[in-house]
Amino acid sequence: MSRDVAVLGAGMHAWGKWGRSFVEYGTVAARKALEDAGVDWRDVQSIVGADTVRGGYPGYVAGATFAKALGWQGARVTSVYAACASGAQAISTARTQILAGLADVVLVVGADAAPKGFFRPAGGDRPDDPDWLRFRVLGATNPAYFGLYARRRMAVHGDTLEDFAQVKVKNAASGALNPYARYRKTVTAEEVAASAVVADPLRLLDICATSDGAAALVLSSLEFARRHGHADPVRIRAVSTVTPQYPQTVLDLPDIATDSAAAVAPPARGFRASIAHAAYEEAGIGPEELSLAEVYDLSTALELQWYEDLGLCGEGEGAKLLREGATSPGGRVPVNSSGGLASFGEAVPAQAIAQVCELTWQLRGAAGERQVAGARVGITANQGLFGHGSAVVAVR
Repeated sequence: MSRDVAVLGAGMHAWGKWGRSFVEYGTVAARKALEDAGVDWRDVQSIVGADTVRGGYPGYVAGATFAKALGWQGARVTSVYAACASGAQAISTARTQILAGLADVVLVVGADAAPKGFFRPAGGDRPDDPDWLRFRVLGATNPAYFGLYARRRMAVHGDTLEDFAQVKVKNAASGALNPYARYRKTVTAEEVAASAVVADPLRLLDICATSDGAAALVLSSLEFARRHGHADPVRIRAVSTVTPQYPQTVLDLPDIATDSAAAVAPPARGFRASIAHAAYEEAGIGPEELSLAEVYDLSTALELQWYEDLGLCGEGEGAKLLREGATSPGGRVPVNSSGGLASFGEAVPAQAIAQVCELTWQLRGAAGERQVAGARVGITANQGLFGHGSAVVAVR
């Protein structure tokens, strides 16, 4: 029995800082996805919303929020929160409903109206919350973590500031071609180096911004797709949402310490590598079969780490792969052909859905100037707080 589900429609609201409600952004993206799918909203049997938690109370019930905005029509509703992996968890929930026979067609929506500047913890005392603790006890902001991770790569693998800058140069060139991207201009390595230091060694242009934005998908069973004229749709073949294994010997947000490996040996794969491995196993493919990848480039250094965790190269070889042009447009496995978070910024509930939108357009051959020639298989990867992470494999 096939566990594929069809991607009938993909839609987005342009990312930026628009000063409006996340509900408006999500509704725009949802209507675009429905139009792309050729599906009437009244025919949607389920809606899954990736939760928005900074937009006030409605965000905590994002599924029902978007169902109401589109017009109550009786669809079942689900709301999902998994930090930066929320969108992929929403896709997983929709896929599960379809494969279980609970719905033939499901709308997935994620949207955010992000705060100004870098993320900070919400108010109140939460001493049992590791995210609150790392801000309040250590003052360890997200950029501080990104900087520490970059320093580790420099010390362990010999990465350089020029390597980090070239990631931004690559992604900005793709983002300049994406009508949904917030930043649509190319940059040079010299401009990256000249931008303000945020968390040494990373500069402002090494780190993604926070953004408003939205993304949506219409998923269906393959039978529904065929009945509605989609003979050869893009298909989601695997969704990985695995958790870390003890002990964790490399620091990961929001934790402020690592586990000792004195009594128990570290697992064969670190957390990020295990996310991709589970997706490959479910899809029955290997990294050598990928046409492209969309990864979670919170910082330029973290994108290089994903090359290794996706199995595109060996440990410590991410910068070498970049220098060879393998992850650039026209390379062996283009990474972040959308422009990545470097060009979009973070709209937390939407970003994993946006990654699948990009795979959908690429696998359809509809990505315009960003098109990866002959794209047939793609993977997404991201990591959220509290042991959340995801990878989605899409095929054509």
